[in-house]
Amino acid sequence: MELSKIFKALSNEQRLTLFKYLYEWQVKNMSADEDLACCGGIEKAFTKACGCMSISRSTISHHLKELQNAGLITCTREGKTMSCKINEEAIKLVKSFVD
Repeated sequence: MELSKIFKALSNEQRLTLFKYLYEWQVKNMSADEDLACCGGIEKAFTKACGCMSISRSTISHHLKELQNAGLITCTREGKTMSCKINEEAIKLVKSFVD
């Protein structure tokens, strides 16, 4: 995992926003069962992102793929449901860079 790939992936404003949502959903899902203002949980990330962001489904799919290629998230598909999880190692790497 390279920092340059991570920062390049996050340099797109829509992708950064999507990553922020994913991060918040994961943290919220781990800490409580409360719904977030626009969505709740992370288990259906693609559908929830479509509801939260006013961009096309194909664009969200592209952004998820870019975040995955950069090592920021891992995604698994179960039928029509896509589950995404933040790669905690990537978060640690970014934090160690800025600290």
